Amino acid sequence: MRIRVGHLYPDYLNIYADRGNIAVLARRASLRGHELDVDALTIGDDVRPGAHDLYYIGGGQDREQALIAPDLVGKGPGLAEAVETGAALLAVCGGYQLLGRGYLGHQGDSMPGVGLFPHETVAGERRMIGDVLLECRWAGRTLAGFENHAGRTHLDPGAEPLGHVVAGFGNDGESGHEGVRVARAVGTYLHGPLLPRNPWLADWLLAQALAYATGGEPPELQPLPDRLEAEAHAVSAQRARDRGGRF
Repeated sequence: MRIRVGHLYPDYLNIYADRGNIAVLARRASLRGHELDVDALTIGDDVRPGAHDLYYIGGGQDREQALIAPDLVGKGPGLAEAVETGAALLAVCGGYQLLGRGYLGHQGDSMPGVGLFPHETVAGERRMIGDVLLECRWAGRTLAGFENHAGRTHLDPGAEPLGHVVAGFGNDGESGHEGVRVARAVGTYLHGPLLPRNPWLADWLLAQALAYATGGEPPELQPLPDRLEAEAHAVSAQRARDRGGRF
């Protein structure tokens, strides 16, 4: 099948090799006989519910985030409708922050948010940098990656985190939560990029996108020989255990 992907602001939010996440999705889809059709959605483009099965938004510097934030708010109703009707979504770092209710800076400056995710973010005094290991209880799996953020993201009571922190800082360095999950949408601070060392999450996103495309249930995807991916995950996880989450 053709999996239609809406890549939000690839010309602005493209640091930390986050484009690698798209490359992983495309490769893992093609190995199962599917085609990833990626559309760039940037400033001035509309989000039309039903036009894409999967959305992706990466991270960027503060300047770039401030440039796209007002436009992203305008895309908010379309994104919300897409997710509510079953589209999949992955948001990383700056994209994760801006899909919440907004970001409040040190000087009282703020960036508006979409309100898709149940959280708000405020700037902290020190950056939280290092390797991270998460336990994703909803999936029975672990995620490993790298975080580098000054924002402290606070989930609303009852919101479901993407994972619980085994090692590292997570959303705010205190709650033990990292990321968020709403229906088929997930947000996280994990860079690295995220998906090459966590192929199970890539497959989960592809399965959710296929379910949306077909109107059926998420399919059981053919297993792939993920030896190198497993080694990358193990190395990243051990680094997190050894030195993650320390100022």
